[in-house]
Amino acid sequence: MKALHFGAGNIGRGFIGSLLKTSGFELVFTDVNEAVINELNARGEYTVELAAPGQKQEVVGPVTAINSAQNPVALTEAVASADLITTAVGPTVLKIIASSIAEGLKQKKPDHIINIVACENMIGGSSHLKEAVFSHLTEEEQEALSKTVGFPNAAVDRIVPIQHHEDILKVSVEPFFEWVIDKTGFIGDVPQIDGATFVQDLTPYIERKLFTVNTGHALAAYVGYQQGVQTIKEAVDTSEIRQVVEGALHETGSYLIDTYDFGKDEHDAYIQKIIKRFENVFISDEVTRVARSPLRKLGADDRLIGPAKKIKQPVYLIKGIAAALAYDFAEDEEAVRLQELRKEKGIEGVLEEVCGLTPTDDLYQAILKETAR
Repeated sequence: MKALHFGAGNIGRGFIGSLLKTSGFELVFTDVNEAVINELNARGEYTVELAAPGQKQEVVGPVTAINSAQNPVALTEAVASADLITTAVGPTVLKIIASSIAEGLKQKKPDHIINIVACENMIGGSSHLKEAVFSHLTEEEQEALSKTVGFPNAAVDRIVPIQHHEDILKVSVEPFFEWVIDKTGFIGDVPQIDGATFVQDLTPYIERKLFTVNTGHALAAYVGYQQGVQTIKEAVDTSEIRQVVEGALHETGSYLIDTYDFGKDEHDAYIQKIIKRFENVFISDEVTRVARSPLRKLGADDRLIGPAKKIKQPVYLIKGIAAALAYDFAEDEEAVRLQELRKEKGIEGVLEEVCGLTPTDDLYQAILKETAR
Protein backbone atom coordinates (compact mmCIF):
# COMPACT_ATOMS: atom_id res chain seq x y z
CA MET A 1 0.00 0.00 0.00
CA LYS A 2 1.33 3.40 -1.01
CA ALA A 3 0.67 6.51 1.08
CA LEU A 4 1.35 10.07 -0.03
CA HIS A 5 1.36 12.68 2.71
CA PHE A 6 1.06 16.40 2.00
CA GLY A 7 2.95 18.41 4.63
CA ALA A 8 6.35 17.27 5.91
CA GLY A 9 6.14 19.49 8.98
CA ASN A 10 6.10 18.43 12.63
CA ILE A 11 2.55 17.02 12.59
CA GLY A 12 3.14 15.28 9.27
CA ARG A 13 6.35 13.60 10.37
CA GLY A 14 5.67 13.18 14.07
CA PHE A 15 2.05 12.03 13.94
CA ILE A 16 0.46 10.98 10.64
CA GLY A 17 3.60 9.87 8.83
CA SER A 18 4.84 7.95 11.84
CA LEU A 19 1.58 5.99 12.17
CA LEU A 20 1.41 5.25 8.44
CA LYS A 21 4.97 3.94 8.40
CA THR A 22 4.36 1.82 11.52
CA SER A 23 1.33 0.38 9.71
CA GLY A 24 3.48 -0.82 6.82
CA PHE A 25 2.74 1.80 4.18
CA GLU A 26 5.29 2.79 1.56
CA LEU A 27 5.47 6.46 2.55
CA VAL A 28 6.18 9.52 0.43
CA PHE A 29 6.10 13.08 1.80
CA THR A 30 5.51 16.16 -0.31
CA ASP A 31 6.18 19.74 0.75
CA VAL A 32 7.63 23.05 -0.47
CA ASN A 33 10.27 23.20 2.29
CA GLU A 34 13.40 22.52 0.27
CA ALA A 35 15.70 21.91 3.25
CA VAL A 36 13.37 19.32 4.83
CA ILE A 37 12.68 17.56 1.51
CA ASN A 38 16.38 17.35 0.65
CA GLU A 39 17.26 16.00 4.09
CA LEU A 40 14.48 13.39 3.98
CA ASN A 41 15.74 12.15 0.63
CA ALA A 42 19.38 12.19 1.74
CA ARG A 43 18.72 10.17 4.91
CA GLY A 44 15.55 8.29 4.09
CA GLU A 45 14.53 8.39 7.75
CA TYR A 46 13.94 10.69 10.72
CA THR A 47 13.59 10.52 14.50
CA VAL A 48 10.44 10.97 16.56
CA GLU A 49 10.89 11.63 20.29
CA LEU A 50 8.13 11.32 22.90
CA ALA A 51 7.78 14.44 25.05
CA ALA A 52 7.55 12.43 28.27
CA PRO A 53 9.82 11.00 31.00
CA GLY A 54 12.51 8.87 29.37
CA GLN A 55 12.06 10.73 26.05
CA LYS A 56 11.84 7.48 24.09
CA GLN A 57 12.96 7.79 20.47
CA GLU A 58 11.79 6.00 17.34
CA VAL A 59 13.40 6.04 13.91
CA VAL A 60 10.82 6.30 11.12
CA GLY A 61 11.87 5.02 7.70
CA PRO A 62 12.49 4.32 4.95
CA VAL A 63 10.70 7.33 3.47
CA THR A 64 11.08 9.46 0.35
CA ALA A 65 10.00 13.02 -0.41
CA ILE A 66 8.94 15.22 -3.33
CA ASN A 67 9.40 18.97 -3.61
CA SER A 68 5.96 19.92 -4.88
CA ALA A 69 7.13 23.32 -6.14
CA GLN A 70 10.14 22.02 -8.07
CA ASN A 71 8.87 18.65 -9.26
CA PRO A 72 5.15 18.81 -10.12
CA VAL A 73 5.42 15.90 -12.57
CA ALA A 74 6.68 13.56 -9.83
CA LEU A 75 3.90 14.79 -7.56
CA THR A 76 1.25 14.07 -10.20
CA GLU A 77 2.62 10.54 -10.60
CA ALA A 78 2.68 10.04 -6.81
CA VAL A 79 -0.95 11.12 -6.48
CA ALA A 80 -2.03 8.85 -9.34
CA SER A 81 -0.31 5.78 -7.88
CA ALA A 82 -1.17 6.29 -4.18
CA ASP A 83 -3.67 4.11 -2.34
CA LEU A 84 -4.02 6.59 0.52
CA ILE A 85 -3.41 10.34 0.52
CA THR A 86 -3.26 12.29 3.79
CA THR A 87 -2.70 15.95 4.59
CA ALA A 88 -1.42 18.02 7.51
CA VAL A 89 -0.92 21.40 5.88
CA GLY A 90 -3.34 23.68 7.74
CA PRO A 91 -6.93 24.44 6.67
CA THR A 92 -6.02 27.44 4.50
CA VAL A 93 -3.52 25.43 2.42
CA LEU A 94 -6.03 22.76 1.35
CA LYS A 95 -7.20 24.96 -1.54
CA ILE A 96 -3.60 25.40 -2.66
CA ILE A 97 -2.81 21.67 -2.88
CA ALA A 98 -6.20 20.84 -4.43
CA SER A 99 -5.06 21.50 -8.00
CA SER A 100 -2.10 19.12 -7.65
CA ILE A 101 -4.37 16.40 -6.28
CA ALA A 102 -6.89 16.97 -9.07
CA GLU A 103 -4.18 16.67 -11.72
CA GLY A 104 -2.97 13.38 -10.24
CA LEU A 105 -6.49 11.97 -10.01
CA LYS A 106 -7.02 12.71 -13.70
CA GLN A 107 -3.88 10.69 -14.48
CA LYS A 108 -4.73 7.61 -12.39
CA LYS A 109 -5.93 4.32 -13.84
CA PRO A 110 -9.74 4.32 -14.14
CA ASP A 111 -10.30 1.43 -11.71
CA HIS A 112 -7.59 2.41 -9.19
CA ILE A 113 -9.10 3.29 -5.80
CA ILE A 114 -7.68 6.19 -3.78
CA ASN A 115 -8.88 7.48 -0.41
CA ILE A 116 -7.96 11.00 0.70
CA VAL A 117 -8.01 11.97 4.39
CA ALA A 118 -7.43 15.58 5.47
CA CYS A 119 -5.90 15.51 8.96
CA GLU A 120 -6.51 19.13 9.85
CA ASN A 121 -7.72 20.98 12.93
CA MET A 122 -11.12 21.67 11.39
CA ILE A 123 -14.54 20.09 11.04
CA GLY A 124 -15.16 18.34 7.72
CA GLY A 125 -11.62 18.80 6.42
CA SER A 126 -11.84 16.06 3.80
CA SER A 127 -15.20 17.36 2.57
CA HIS A 128 -13.68 20.84 2.16
CA LEU A 129 -10.73 19.32 0.31
CA LYS A 130 -13.06 17.35 -1.97
CA GLU A 131 -14.92 20.53 -2.87
CA ALA A 132 -11.62 22.27 -3.65
CA VAL A 133 -10.32 19.33 -5.72
CA PHE A 134 -13.57 18.95 -7.65
CA SER A 135 -13.48 22.65 -8.56
CA HIS A 136 -10.57 21.73 -10.86
CA LEU A 137 -12.49 18.91 -12.58
CA THR A 138 -15.20 18.82 -15.23
CA GLU A 139 -18.61 17.38 -14.36
CA GLU A 140 -17.74 14.24 -16.31
CA GLU A 141 -14.46 13.84 -14.42
CA GLN A 142 -16.21 14.41 -11.10
CA GLU A 143 -18.80 11.75 -11.85
CA ALA A 144 -16.19 9.20 -12.90
CA LEU A 145 -13.82 9.85 -9.98
CA SER A 146 -16.63 9.76 -7.39
CA LYS A 147 -16.79 6.00 -7.97
CA THR A 148 -13.12 5.36 -7.14
CA VAL A 149 -11.99 8.25 -4.90
CA GLY A 150 -13.16 8.57 -1.29
CA PHE A 151 -12.82 11.56 1.02
CA PRO A 152 -13.47 10.25 4.56
CA ASN A 153 -13.48 12.97 7.22
CA ALA A 154 -11.26 12.68 10.27
CA ALA A 155 -10.61 14.19 13.69
CA VAL A 156 -7.00 14.45 14.85
CA ASP A 157 -5.50 15.34 18.19
CA ARG A 158 -1.86 15.46 19.22
CA ILE A 159 0.08 18.30 20.80
CA VAL A 160 3.39 18.99 19.10
CA PRO A 161 5.44 21.39 21.26
CA ILE A 162 7.74 24.11 20.01
CA GLN A 163 10.82 22.33 18.64
CA HIS A 164 14.39 23.07 19.74
CA HIS A 165 16.47 20.54 17.80
CA GLU A 166 19.66 21.03 15.80
CA ASP A 167 18.44 18.17 13.59
CA ILE A 168 15.77 19.70 11.32
CA LEU A 169 14.05 16.33 10.89
CA LYS A 170 13.82 15.36 14.55
CA VAL A 171 10.41 16.03 16.05
CA SER A 172 9.07 15.80 19.61
CA VAL A 173 5.44 14.81 20.16
CA GLU A 174 3.34 14.13 23.23
CA PRO A 175 2.56 10.44 23.93
CA PHE A 176 -1.22 10.95 23.66
CA PHE A 177 -2.81 10.98 20.23
CA GLU A 178 -6.21 10.42 18.67
CA TRP A 179 -6.93 9.88 14.98
CA VAL A 180 -10.60 9.09 14.40
CA ILE A 181 -11.77 8.46 10.83
CA ASP A 182 -15.30 8.14 9.42
CA LYS A 183 -15.22 4.68 7.86
CA THR A 184 -18.40 5.35 5.87
CA GLY A 185 -16.44 7.76 3.67
CA PHE A 186 -14.05 5.16 2.27
CA ILE A 187 -14.32 3.71 -1.21
CA GLY A 188 -13.35 0.03 -1.17
CA ASP A 189 -11.68 -1.57 1.83
CA VAL A 190 -10.92 0.42 4.98
CA PRO A 191 -7.12 0.45 5.38
CA GLN A 192 -5.34 -0.94 8.42
CA ILE A 193 -3.76 1.98 10.29
CA ASP A 194 -2.26 1.17 13.69
CA GLY A 195 -3.55 3.60 16.32
CA ALA A 196 -6.40 5.01 14.21
CA THR A 197 -10.03 4.53 15.26
CA PHE A 198 -12.68 3.98 12.58
CA VAL A 199 -16.26 4.99 13.44
CA GLN A 200 -19.70 5.19 11.82
CA ASP A 201 -20.36 8.75 13.04
CA LEU A 202 -17.53 11.22 13.51
CA THR A 203 -19.57 14.07 15.00
CA PRO A 204 -19.38 12.99 18.68
CA TYR A 205 -15.59 12.70 18.51
CA ILE A 206 -15.15 16.01 16.71
CA GLU A 207 -17.27 17.85 19.26
CA ARG A 208 -15.65 16.03 22.19
CA LYS A 209 -12.21 17.11 20.99
CA LEU A 210 -13.26 20.67 20.07
CA PHE A 211 -15.22 21.28 23.28
CA THR A 212 -12.66 19.66 25.59
CA VAL A 213 -9.13 19.91 24.18
CA ASN A 214 -9.53 23.11 22.16
CA THR A 215 -11.85 24.79 24.66
CA GLY A 216 -9.65 23.86 27.62
CA HIS A 217 -6.46 24.91 25.85
CA ALA A 218 -7.95 28.27 24.85
CA LEU A 219 -9.35 28.97 28.32
CA ALA A 220 -6.01 28.19 29.97
CA ALA A 221 -4.34 30.57 27.52
CA TYR A 222 -6.76 33.50 27.76
CA VAL A 223 -7.29 33.35 31.53
CA GLY A 224 -3.58 32.62 31.99
CA TYR A 225 -2.65 35.68 29.94
CA GLN A 226 -4.84 37.90 32.11
CA GLN A 227 -3.18 36.42 35.20
CA GLY A 228 0.30 37.07 33.80
CA VAL A 229 1.54 33.49 33.42
CA GLN A 230 3.79 32.49 30.52
CA THR A 231 2.95 28.86 29.71
CA ILE A 232 -0.05 26.54 29.64
CA LYS A 233 1.56 24.38 32.33
CA GLU A 234 1.91 27.42 34.60
CA ALA A 235 -1.73 28.23 33.91
CA VAL A 236 -3.15 24.85 34.94
CA ASP A 237 -0.78 24.77 37.92
CA THR A 238 -2.42 28.00 39.16
CA SER A 239 -5.46 27.05 41.23
CA GLU A 240 -7.63 30.01 40.20
CA ILE A 241 -7.04 29.37 36.49
CA ARG A 242 -7.40 25.62 36.83
CA GLN A 243 -10.77 26.11 38.53
CA VAL A 244 -12.04 28.01 35.48
CA VAL A 245 -10.66 25.44 33.02
CA GLU A 246 -12.00 22.39 34.88
CA GLY A 247 -15.31 24.12 35.59
CA ALA A 248 -15.79 24.97 31.92
CA LEU A 249 -14.89 21.44 30.79
CA HIS A 250 -17.48 19.98 33.13
CA GLU A 251 -19.99 22.42 31.63
CA THR A 252 -19.16 21.30 28.09
CA GLY A 253 -19.02 17.73 29.37
CA SER A 254 -22.62 17.88 30.55
CA TYR A 255 -23.68 18.77 27.01
CA LEU A 256 -21.53 16.03 25.44
CA ILE A 257 -22.80 13.35 27.84
CA ASP A 258 -26.43 14.34 27.31
CA THR A 259 -26.09 14.57 23.52
CA TYR A 260 -23.88 11.58 22.68
CA ASP A 261 -23.22 8.10 23.97
CA PHE A 262 -20.43 9.05 26.38
CA GLY A 263 -20.73 7.73 29.93
CA LYS A 264 -20.20 10.24 32.76
CA ASP A 265 -17.29 8.32 34.32
CA GLU A 266 -15.75 7.82 30.88
CA HIS A 267 -15.96 11.51 30.04
CA ASP A 268 -14.75 12.67 33.46
CA ALA A 269 -11.68 10.46 32.94
CA TYR A 270 -11.23 12.01 29.48
CA ILE A 271 -11.28 15.51 31.01
CA GLN A 272 -8.61 14.56 33.55
CA LYS A 273 -6.50 13.02 30.78
CA ILE A 274 -6.68 16.30 28.86
CA ILE A 275 -5.72 18.33 31.95
CA LYS A 276 -2.72 16.04 32.49
CA ARG A 277 -1.64 16.72 28.91
CA PHE A 278 -1.67 20.44 29.66
CA GLU A 279 0.49 19.73 32.74
CA ASN A 280 3.18 17.93 30.72
CA VAL A 281 6.49 19.59 31.66
CA PHE A 282 8.02 18.46 28.36
CA ILE A 283 5.52 20.52 26.35
CA SER A 284 6.50 24.17 26.68
CA ASP A 285 3.51 25.91 25.10
CA GLU A 286 3.38 29.67 25.56
CA VAL A 287 -0.04 31.12 26.34
CA THR A 288 0.40 33.70 23.56
CA ARG A 289 0.87 30.94 20.99
CA VAL A 290 -2.23 29.04 22.11
CA ALA A 291 -4.26 32.26 22.41
CA ARG A 292 -3.36 33.60 18.97
CA SER A 293 -6.12 34.47 16.48
CA PRO A 294 -8.78 35.45 19.04
CA LEU A 295 -11.21 36.70 16.37
CA ARG A 296 -11.37 33.20 14.90
CA LYS A 297 -11.54 31.50 18.28
CA LEU A 298 -14.38 33.79 19.39
CA GLY A 299 -16.37 32.83 16.28
CA ALA A 300 -19.99 31.72 16.54
CA ASP A 301 -19.26 28.00 16.15
CA ASP A 302 -15.72 27.81 17.49
CA ARG A 303 -14.33 26.53 20.81
CA LEU A 304 -15.74 29.21 23.15
CA ILE A 305 -19.03 30.60 21.86
CA GLY A 306 -19.95 27.30 20.16
CA PRO A 307 -20.27 25.22 23.34
CA ALA A 308 -21.52 28.16 25.43
CA LYS A 309 -24.58 28.46 23.14
CA LYS A 310 -25.44 24.82 23.79
CA ILE A 311 -25.33 25.04 27.58
CA LYS A 312 -27.96 26.52 29.87
CA GLN A 313 -26.46 29.24 32.07
CA PRO A 314 -22.73 28.53 31.71
CA VAL A 315 -20.58 30.13 34.40
CA TYR A 316 -16.94 29.21 33.84
CA LEU A 317 -17.16 29.33 30.06
CA ILE A 318 -18.33 32.93 30.32
CA LYS A 319 -15.34 33.80 32.51
CA GLY A 320 -13.08 32.40 29.81
CA ILE A 321 -14.93 34.26 27.05
CA ALA A 322 -14.55 37.51 28.99
CA ALA A 323 -10.81 36.86 29.25
CA ALA A 324 -10.63 36.21 25.51
CA LEU A 325 -12.48 39.46 24.77
CA ALA A 326 -9.82 41.30 26.80
CA TYR A 327 -6.89 39.62 25.01
CA ASP A 328 -4.58 42.43 23.85
CA PHE A 329 -1.19 40.87 23.01
CA ALA A 330 0.44 43.53 20.83
CA GLU A 331 2.24 41.04 18.55
CA ASP A 332 -1.00 39.28 17.59
CA GLU A 333 -2.69 41.03 14.64
CA GLU A 334 -6.12 39.64 15.51
CA ALA A 335 -5.75 40.71 19.15
CA VAL A 336 -4.95 44.24 17.99
CA ARG A 337 -7.99 44.26 15.66
CA LEU A 338 -10.16 42.84 18.43
CA GLN A 339 -9.26 45.67 20.80
CA GLU A 340 -9.71 48.27 18.05
CA LEU A 341 -13.20 46.89 17.39
CA ARG A 342 -13.96 46.84 21.10
CA LYS A 343 -12.85 50.47 21.44
CA GLU A 344 -14.88 51.51 18.40
CA LYS A 345 -18.10 49.55 18.96
CA GLY A 346 -17.89 48.30 22.53
CA ILE A 347 -18.33 44.75 23.78
CA GLU A 348 -21.79 44.82 22.20
CA GLY A 349 -20.31 45.32 18.75
CA VAL A 350 -17.79 42.53 19.23
CA LEU A 351 -20.47 40.12 20.44
CA GLU A 352 -22.59 40.84 17.37
CA GLU A 353 -19.90 41.07 14.67
CA VAL A 354 -17.39 38.49 15.90
CA CYS A 355 -19.41 36.10 18.06
CA GLY A 356 -22.63 36.14 16.04
CA LEU A 357 -24.79 36.90 19.08
CA THR A 358 -27.74 39.28 19.38
CA PRO A 359 -29.04 41.29 22.36
CA THR A 360 -31.97 38.87 22.70
CA ASP A 361 -29.60 35.95 23.40
CA ASP A 362 -29.18 35.00 27.06
CA LEU A 363 -25.50 34.34 26.38
CA TYR A 364 -25.06 37.88 25.03
CA GLN A 365 -26.47 39.36 28.23
CA ALA A 366 -24.47 37.01 30.47
CA ILE A 367 -21.20 37.96 28.76
CA LEU A 368 -22.04 41.67 29.02
CA LYS A 369 -22.64 41.24 32.74
CA GLU A 370 -19.34 39.37 33.22
CA THR A 371 -17.27 41.92 31.28
CA ALA A 372 -18.80 44.78 33.27
CA ARG A 373 -17.37 43.42 36.54
